[in-house]
Amino acid sequence: MEIVVDVYTEIERAMGWYYHLEGQLRFPFRAKCIVRRVVSPLRPGDEIEVIGMAPEEECEHEMFVMIRWNKRRLAVPLSQLEGLGVDKHTRQAIGDWHYWVRKGYEF
Repeated sequence: MEIVVDVYTEIERAMGWYYHLEGQLRFPFRAKCIVRRVVSPLRPGDEIEVIGMAPEEECEHEMFVMIRWNKRRLAVPLSQLEGLGVDKHTRQAIGDWHYWVRKGYEF
């Protein structure tokens, strides 16, 4: 909840999360898909490299990260990924986002 303290609108909450994640995730990092999502081509077990945050405008309703996929860059939901061999800041940030999503919180 510290991430969204003193924010009042959906966009402010989304951008609070966006900048928190951008500051805490150490790119690039390896990740594994842990859940199928209809908005993503990843399947559980797929391992990929996360190269950065998706553009702000893509993260106004959910947090997306950029990956390399079939020789192009693609945004996928952070909620479907688990970090592999990541540092403590990246692990904590991903865990914070997963907690937010599991609780059913929204922007």
